[in-house]
Amino acid sequence: MSDLTLMILRIGFLLVLWAFVFAIVYALRSDLFGAPVRKLRGDGSAPHVQPIVSAAPTNAAAPAPAPVNAPASPDAATGIALGAPVTPSGGALPSAGGSGAPKNLVITTGVASGTSIPLDENIFTIGRSSDSTLVIVDEYTSTHHARLALSGGEWVLTDLDSTNGTRLDGVRVTKSVPVPPFTPVTIGTTTFELRP
Repeated sequence: MSDLTLMILRIGFLLVLWAFVFAIVYALRSDLFGAPVRKLRGDGSAPHVQPIVSAAPTNAAAPAPAPVNAPASPDAATGIALGAPVTPSGGALPSAGGSGAPKNLVITTGVASGTSIPLDENIFTIGRSSDSTLVIVDEYTSTHHARLALSGGEWVLTDLDSTNGTRLDGVRVTKSVPVPPFTPVTIGTTTFELRP
């Protein structure tokens, strides 16, 4: 092999190596610091989705659970309603009166605690990226972290291979799982629930 061919191969290998290094640095920068924020034009043309970049905590109370439609008849001996769920407060379980798929995503902890977002679309994306439906800006959230999709009348949660994972009721999500109403979902430092 001639010296010229060997030199060209060395330079080609070095260029390929540097291309891989730059690709890795770009991916890490994007994952650690998020995608650059795009400014919206002031001419009134807003995108169809309004992401939450950061919101101050509000004092808005979470919606109360729907009452049970048909009260159970109390037992004559004990005075306790038969067939009614027993809770510490003596009331019905939160999901007892709900029907159909949840219609709101309510943030319970995090920067935007107390915020309620309507689930208007069949696919709801979550992450740091500005094109996500719900934008969560914290260092524990990946650019494209998770997805909620309406399937067969219920919302299904899928973790999109995020770095720090997604937790449903404290258990790490490893495959697509249905999300029952009033079950906490934790992404980074933010926790939310799906509510009717």
